[in-house]
Amino acid sequence: MAHPNRRDLGLLVLRVGTGAVLAAHGTQKLFGWFGGGGIEGTTHAMEAMGFSPGRQSAVAAGLGEAGGGALLALGLATPAAGAAAAGAMAGAVAVHAPAGFFAQGGGYEYPAFLGFTAAAIGIAGAGRYSLDHATGHVLDRPWVVATAFIGTALAAAAVVGRRAQARTDDDEAADAEPV
Repeated sequence: MAHPNRRDLGLLVLRVGTGAVLAAHGTQKLFGWFGGGGIEGTTHAMEAMGFSPGRQSAVAAGLGEAGGGALLALGLATPAAGAAAAGAMAGAVAVHAPAGFFAQGGGYEYPAFLGFTAAAIGIAGAGRYSLDHATGHVLDRPWVVATAFIGTALAAAAVVGRRAQARTDDDEAADAEPV
């Protein structure tokens, strides 16, 4: 009888835990579950944080978290799931960055941790105890890893950059207004 591989068990625990946290957070945004604002509340919050258009940003963040998290937990399409979740967390890091690093002061510590964890799982793979393994890794190929992470990095950079530019423009307009 083969002994379970501790590394694969560790990946299972990490995937399920991280995926569940991300999925729960995303369902707050999409459906209002667990005390969340749902898509309308999230849309207003995204607009207030400088993401435009707000509704599309809310849907993208919710899907990145809920969908990426659920797929990570299942170990299915793990590179794409990890990249999607990491990309969503990049937006959250941008929002919290002005408050510094530590979550206690409203900083980006927590979303950065979730993003790095999701990215690491996406790069490492889901392990033996996963749907990726059960399907012969058809959605977990080296080209999928590269495509998912490059695509997500470009999209996250564009969204975060557009938000930063909009906030700069708003600050300049406020400074130009007579007091």
